[in-house]
Amino acid sequence: MLKIGVFGVGHLGKFHLNNWKEIKDVELVGFYDPNDSMAQEVQDKYQLARFLDPEKLIDACDAVDIVAPTTFHFDLCEKSIRKGKHVFVEKPLANTIEEAKTLVNLARESNIKMQVGHVERFNPAFLATQGLELNPMFIEVHRLAQFNPRGTEVSVVLDLMIHDIDIILTLVKSEVKSISASGVAVMSDTPDIANVRIEFNNGCVANLTSSRISMKRMRKMRLFQKDAYIGIDFLNKKTEVIKLKTEEDANVFEFDIETNHGKKTIAVANPLVPEVNAIKMELEKFRDAIVNNTPPIVSAVDGYRAMEIAHQILNKIKNTTINA
Repeated sequence: MLKIGVFGVGHLGKFHLNNWKEIKDVELVGFYDPNDSMAQEVQDKYQLARFLDPEKLIDACDAVDIVAPTTFHFDLCEKSIRKGKHVFVEKPLANTIEEAKTLVNLARESNIKMQVGHVERFNPAFLATQGLELNPMFIEVHRLAQFNPRGTEVSVVLDLMIHDIDIILTLVKSEVKSISASGVAVMSDTPDIANVRIEFNNGCVANLTSSRISMKRMRKMRLFQKDAYIGIDFLNKKTEVIKLKTEEDANVFEFDIETNHGKKTIAVANPLVPEVNAIKMELEKFRDAIVNNTPPIVSAVDGYRAMEIAHQILNKIKNTTINA
């Protein structure tokens, strides 16, 4: 039985608690949260032990689940890794690039599993693309959210856009060539809206827009590649593929178009979107990596790479603002 301790039982932390309680071969041994009213609520609802000393909770566990604010990630991760505990930590991996680099090296040198909570990797709409041959050359992303004071201690780039940065880095098998970006702090002290263009060495271009001051919610990614368009709706859990029809395509809607090179048949398909709970699945995969001694699906290195690009974007925004 894998013993788990949870750090941080706020909004997202409670989702983690609910899912851990449903996962097999796992024992929740307790939680740590300095907020007394929050802690009391969790004790009453979950009948779960509250630890007042974070190190004692680490000592009582095989693995920790860190859902605390980003500023606490490094300290909790470092203590846990040095004590030989497996670590699941919410994104972003750490507060600074230097902290993230240190954690990557610690995790590499130790014999522990470390997974970063980039939950969109487990979104059913994204999972539906796994059987497809993806080689995008143009990517367009819109991630829009209504304003919520929670989470504004970090910019919209580290809060929202980093999800899409991580997905794009898994899709594009090429190094980043250049980044241009602009952003504005509207409701908080950090950028609340940002627009970014990332160019890769293989010619792929990604345009990303993230906003947390939108009137409507949207989480869409559009992939354009030779002979195909793939639309991924992370919010509504839908996936669409429009492509030139091949002999392998069956049970698809199709129609013909006239081109300069003659008639072509277009196939429109909606790949099967699995019914999965993304948070539960990412926690289960973390458990599996520990039990089976396999690499985590979202490694510390993955978390670092997403952070590295996010901070390059923030530096571009900062320089643009200074020079404006």
